[in-house]
Amino acid sequence: MVNFKATAVALLAAGACTAWQPNAATFISSSRASIARANSQAIQSSSALNMVVSDPTAAGPAGGGGMFTASNSENRRVLPENPGDRPTMKIVYVVLESQYQSSMTAAVKRINAGSENMAVECVGYLLEELRNDDAFDQFKKDVEDADVFIGSLIFVQELAEKVVEVVQPQRERMDAVLVFPSMPEVMRMNKIGSFTMKNLGQSKSVVADFMKKKKQEDGSSFEEGMLKLLRTLPKVLKFLPSDKAADARTFMMSFQYWLGGSPENLESLITMVGQDYVGPIKESMVGKEKVVAEEPVLLPDKAIWHPVAPDIVFENSAKYFEWYNNEFCPDAGIDVKTAPTVGIILQKSHINTKDDTHYVSLISELESRGSRVVPIYSGGLDFSGPVEDFFYDASGNPIVDTVINLTGFALVGGPASQDHDKASKVLKKLNRPYMCAVPLVFQSFEEWQSSELGLHPIQVALQVSLPEIDGAIEPIIFAGREGATGRSVPLADRVNLLADRALKWANLRTKPNVDKKIAVTIFSFPPDKGNVGTAAYLDVFDSIAAVLKQLKTDGYDIGDAPFDKSEIMESVLNDPEARISSPELNVAYRMSTDEYYELTPYAEELEENWGPAPGNLNSDGQNLVVYGKQFGNVFIGVQPSFGYEGDPMRLLFAKSASPHHGFAAYYTYLEKIFQADAVLHFGTHGSLEFMPGKQVGMSGTCYPDRLINSLPSAYLYAANNPSEATIAKRRSYSATVSYLTPPAENAGLYKGLKELKELISSYQGLRENEARGPAIVNSIVSTAYSCNLDKDVDLPALDSYDAKGDTAERRDDIVGQVYSEIMQIESRLLPCGLHTVGVPPTAEEAIATLVNIAQLDRPEDKIEGLPRVIAASVGRDINEVYRGNNVGILDDVELNTKITEASRAAVRALVDQSTNSDGRIKEVNTMFDDMGSFFGNMMGKKSPWTQAIIDAGFPKVQEERLTGVVKYLEFCLKQVVANQELGGIMQLLNGEFLMPAPGGDPIRNPDVLPTGRNMHALDPSAIPTQAAVEVSQDVVRKLLEKLSDDNDGQFPESIAFTLWGTDNIKTYGESLAQVLALVGVKPVPDSLGRVNKVELIPLEELGRPRIDVVVSCSGVFRDLFINQMNLMDRAIKMAAEADEPLEQNFVRKHALEQAEELGVSLRDAACRVFSNSAGSYSANVGLAIENGGWEDETQLQDQFLTRKGFAFNADKPGMMEQQAELFKSSLKRVDVTFQNLDSSEISITDVSHYYDSDPTKVVQGLRDDKKKPMSFMADTTTANAQVRSLAETVRLDARTKLLNPKFYDGMLATGYEGVREIQKRLRNTMGWSATAGEVDNFVFEDANSVFIDDPEMQQKLLDTNPNAFRDMVTTFLEANGRGYWDTSDENIERLQELYAEVEDRIEGV
Repeated sequence: MVNFKATAVALLAAGACTAWQPNAATFISSSRASIARANSQAIQSSSALNMVVSDPTAAGPAGGGGMFTASNSENRRVLPENPGDRPTMKIVYVVLESQYQSSMTAAVKRINAGSENMAVECVGYLLEELRNDDAFDQFKKDVEDADVFIGSLIFVQELAEKVVEVVQPQRERMDAVLVFPSMPEVMRMNKIGSFTMKNLGQSKSVVADFMKKKKQEDGSSFEEGMLKLLRTLPKVLKFLPSDKAADARTFMMSFQYWLGGSPENLESLITMVGQDYVGPIKESMVGKEKVVAEEPVLLPDKAIWHPVAPDIVFENSAKYFEWYNNEFCPDAGIDVKTAPTVGIILQKSHINTKDDTHYVSLISELESRGSRVVPIYSGGLDFSGPVEDFFYDASGNPIVDTVINLTGFALVGGPASQDHDKASKVLKKLNRPYMCAVPLVFQSFEEWQSSELGLHPIQVALQVSLPEIDGAIEPIIFAGREGATGRSVPLADRVNLLADRALKWANLRTKPNVDKKIAVTIFSFPPDKGNVGTAAYLDVFDSIAAVLKQLKTDGYDIGDAPFDKSEIMESVLNDPEARISSPELNVAYRMSTDEYYELTPYAEELEENWGPAPGNLNSDGQNLVVYGKQFGNVFIGVQPSFGYEGDPMRLLFAKSASPHHGFAAYYTYLEKIFQADAVLHFGTHGSLEFMPGKQVGMSGTCYPDRLINSLPSAYLYAANNPSEATIAKRRSYSATVSYLTPPAENAGLYKGLKELKELISSYQGLRENEARGPAIVNSIVSTAYSCNLDKDVDLPALDSYDAKGDTAERRDDIVGQVYSEIMQIESRLLPCGLHTVGVPPTAEEAIATLVNIAQLDRPEDKIEGLPRVIAASVGRDINEVYRGNNVGILDDVELNTKITEASRAAVRALVDQSTNSDGRIKEVNTMFDDMGSFFGNMMGKKSPWTQAIIDAGFPKVQEERLTGVVKYLEFCLKQVVANQELGGIMQLLNGEFLMPAPGGDPIRNPDVLPTGRNMHALDPSAIPTQAAVEVSQDVVRKLLEKLSDDNDGQFPESIAFTLWGTDNIKTYGESLAQVLALVGVKPVPDSLGRVNKVELIPLEELGRPRIDVVVSCSGVFRDLFINQMNLMDRAIKMAAEADEPLEQNFVRKHALEQAEELGVSLRDAACRVFSNSAGSYSANVGLAIENGGWEDETQLQDQFLTRKGFAFNADKPGMMEQQAELFKSSLKRVDVTFQNLDSSEISITDVSHYYDSDPTKVVQGLRDDKKKPMSFMADTTTANAQVRSLAETVRLDARTKLLNPKFYDGMLATGYEGVREIQKRLRNTMGWSATAGEVDNFVFEDANSVFIDDPEMQQKLLDTNPNAFRDMVTTFLEANGRGYWDTSDENIERLQELYAEVEDRIEGV
């Protein structure tokens, strides 16, 4: 028997495995000997990474002047030392990754040393290096005298174009061009003898036909198809002429050699091509005997590989485990019966090229911890087959406890094309946690360490975003390349972390539930108020009660935990009126400073921002305090806040501060004192994922990484917020579980607005009556004034108007405009109440959601919306009806109202047939389930939904046109009422695979439902979609028409835009497309359908000037869509460089002015895409307003300019560069500020984000004329997209939410949390006063009447949540004190008295 201890020691002695330690800037060997550590006293270490050598990257550049990649192709240049009289051929190659570098170098050196027939000069380029101008120029020079070009995996569009630009002109001259799987336009350059691929993707060819057929048969990716083609090569070649067959065979042999990857294979490839196709060598070989090509030395397409196995690979798991369990594990001290087993997915090319050090390192780490491993690979990029073959035993039971994919690619399809459905089904069948770790491809460790952005954007798109759609979690960087040799090197602390986290997930599967410790973490924001248990639209304590019940059912030890919401709240808060600063919040643990410093490795680094521990946050002056309550093995804890909310100086910092000591102590407690097996973060959202650090690809010095460390994290996140959920996944390694937001209902009408509708109804019946008709119009005008509608409708003067003297047309026009306005209010969607986890909507709530789903056309599914079908039955196009409705044409407003009511009636009829006596839906009955209805339809009887539309006044509606939308609504109803949230939480806590699902707006995309799944964003390269481009063009047209009409036909020269991550996910890039449309640029998909190209629209086609833009991207947008920031920047620069008249190109006009003003180039002056610095989020304006931590508006404006003034520059994509002067210079030219509202669930007073990033008063302060810019918002929440002024939007939002009894009564019904929700909207309304000055006085006045003047309401608020009520009183006083609300002295005195009364109540006086 082989002694594997000896093998391991030998490997160690040979220095076979090195890993980089960033702090010491040294390489540390990952000992393969550690696999035998348990039996070998010679090797003692807490880590398998324990042997130091020098760091070859230390001398390299670390930043690259804004480029991500600063490596040098000269490291890959090989020149023949003694060519003699041998003919020399020159090879230039371009590859995506660097693992071929060492094999190519070795192969070329072997030929130069041993071949009598040829010498070889060779130089290689990493694809990403071609962004660098100097490298690109050198590449051109090299290709100009190259004999052979080789390319592989060239899948980045703009770089593929560069390769084609250089190689195509030289193609005919060169002797051979070999391009392996890449973009079609690069593949078309293939040329070897008479064999080409010039028709690839364009017309018929034998190869193309074969590939197409394989794709149809089994969904193969291009590379999979190529591999299958290799296997069936003889069948293909018989259809080709003999000379072409020989050349085609050479190409396929070349591909096999390339896939083989070893120096021997590449030597055979170069020799074969040289002697058969390179002119001088071919000539010199006349009369000589050619070298006979060795057959490619290939590993099996799929197998199990282990670094110290006696056989290179195992083709079945039985043989592997026979060796591994019986020989290896006993020697290595691994207990086969109790050891967890980790499945590891590897990339075959790294094994072929023997570039496997990073793989060996992780295998060693896992085995040193007593774990078994099953490392598998696939020959192509479909890893589903090997997973199915090797991760199950002979009985079909999974043999792994966790899976780690080390390739970084999607499970099926790699970088070119993916099959996410197939991947997630394979992973769900296996049902194990699926982690996708990422090797650095385009950066050395030094470059990654020094980059604030972290992982390269191309890698984020290909190797983070795409695996997430499969259901992958935890994109931990575990390896990178060494700068000089290109070889992969493991990163010691990351490998340790990855091993720790993988085994902790495995532990969740194997540990008995009764022994598991679960830390439920709730949030409190803003802090120091009645806000414990904050989460967007979630009834937190009621939901915790539901989770506790489920935990008890599943056998967890929850001690004496109560199941009553108020009792849970009481136990955590110790008093529902508690404040964090008072001792009334329950203290779970007091951590001495000695214990804190001992258990928190980075504690001293926090002193720079916060001084020595304990500080004054989460502290009793002596100890650090952890708030919460333990029940058995379940701890419910309160996550501390950021800590700088009320500090004006800290809020102004351009970069966010580190967490404070109390925050660090909380997570230290969870991991090291409570010893949680998992943490459940409860609701949207906390602060952990927004702590400082890299955007994506955390290092060990990033605070989210340090805080969560090895704790598995499940995170309940609102389904409508995929962008911030994605930040939580990437930055805090959380597996998300989506929860439903409350169903949106129509806002309805109340008080004077309800009276107005009744008056209008009377007028419609009496409009021809000259006696009563005008009198009713006078009442309508008077009531409209009392409801403050004069600000939204062009009403005649109240004191002088008499409808009797007006024309019938004018009376209709006035009534039509008022009717249109109140119907906008009534039909506005309003999420009512709060959601409780695990409670599906009632039938009534489902109707509200389905009505909104039914209104949208879905052309991609060939589904017409209900309004379109109903309008068609009376000979009208619904878009015409909307247009007439929007301008107040009375007949169209009335028809639109009737259509809306008919749609509701039809949906109600559909839902009623599945509703039980409890008003809930247990099972959805479809149009085909009821046989009585089926036969009734055959006899001419109408379906219930068709009959409902007929009864609503549309007798000619066509039933067959309803079929598509009805079937779709039945599917959606099943999704809406499905209940998977508690199940999703438990699956994660049990160490299972949670199925992925998109996040977003369930009305636009019902695939968001059912909730309770692992939420992901979307493929960033997929946006903007064509549908989004079309909607955006309509919105831009409406905006520019409105602006032109208001300004004597003049267009604005510059518009300031705000872009949000979630909005662009929900709308598939509508606001992104609006930016491009204003500039006059259109996005163009590449040959793989990815949107990463732009084209200038000619001015004559555009029909208007190009409008300049200043784009402020949220920090979340920056993290998720940095490639789209690149797209926008390229588009704007393209417009700036267009040689066009300045009066027709405002982008160029301003960029030229700024270039002169700032002394920079035109391209640099044209930077218009701004955001926060990497790792920082928001302008902190919301934080300041929510916490009262601001002196005046100047402070807020300074915060915005300081924190949002980091420019993205496509010419330097590796950094966000502070460009304060350029930012100010661009903003001072702005005429209009603009934002988008895209869904009913989150409007402009629901969250602080919208005003936090609003630059209206900032622009006013910067403009030379100090004129306030016009402010507009696009509302695409319904099929009838509209553009309104910001003031109109604030009024509409106030009327439908803050001032609406349906809203505030619904919130009050939920108790404690509901009062907080009402106060939040009042505070956010004041936020708009502070940043834009667009809140009417009546909004505050009416809110005061509703919440303060009414003694009964006042008492209810005080009793339910006194802290939140105190905040409400404070907000009213602050609004008055800052000049935003003008009211009576009596009101102010009452508020001051009330404040003192509430203070006494809270203090217990």
